[in-house]
Amino acid sequence: MSSQPLSKRVVLADFLSHTFISQAILVLGYAAFIGLSAQIVIRLPFTPVPLTGQTFAVLVGAMVLGSKRAMAGSLAYLSLGLAGVPWFAGATGGVRALAAPSFGYILGFILASFLVGALAEMRLDRYFLGTLGVMVVGNLGIYVLGAGWLAFVSGLGVKEAIVLGVLPFLIGDGLKALVADIVLPTTWRVVQRFDQEH
Repeated sequence: MSSQPLSKRVVLADFLSHTFISQAILVLGYAAFIGLSAQIVIRLPFTPVPLTGQTFAVLVGAMVLGSKRAMAGSLAYLSLGLAGVPWFAGATGGVRALAAPSFGYILGFILASFLVGALAEMRLDRYFLGTLGVMVVGNLGIYVLGAGWLAFVSGLGVKEAIVLGVLPFLIGDGLKALVADIVLPTTWRVVQRFDQEH
C-alpha cells in the first residue's frame, strides 16, 4: 500500500506504490483491459458498430486510475492497436482500423478516459449518484466522437448516426453504469476501512 495520507488519495490507484514501474504497469494494464474487453463482441444486424465490453473497461478503469494515467492508457491502446496489436474489437488491429465505422469510438475512449478520470479526482466515484453522473458524462464523450466518425465514414446524417451509433447501446451502457454504481462506491468503503485499520 502507498504511504500517502488518506486525504491525498483521490483515486483508487493512489493506494498503490508510485514507482515508475508500478505506474507503467497500471497504464499498460489499463490498455490491456480495454483490449480484452474488446473481444466481448455482439454484432447487431442493423448497425455496423458492434456491442463490446469496452465502455465499461474504459470508464471504470479511468475512475480507478485518474485522468493522466487513464489517458495515457487509452492512448497506448490506440497506438499499439494501430501498430498491429490485434486488440481492437474482434481481434483486429493495424492502420486499416482507421477506415472502420467504429474507429471513432476508440477516439472517444481517449476523451472519456480523461474526463472520467478528472471527475473521479473530484471524488465523485465514491457515491452512487456521483458515479452514475460520471458514467453518463463518459458515455456522452464516447457517443459524440463515435457517432461523429460513423457519420463521416459512412456518409450518414446526424439523425441516422444517432440511430445506428448511439440508440442501440443505451440499454447496455445503462446496465454497465449500474454495475459501476455498485462496484466503485463499495470498493472505496472497503479500501478506506482497511487502510484506516492498518
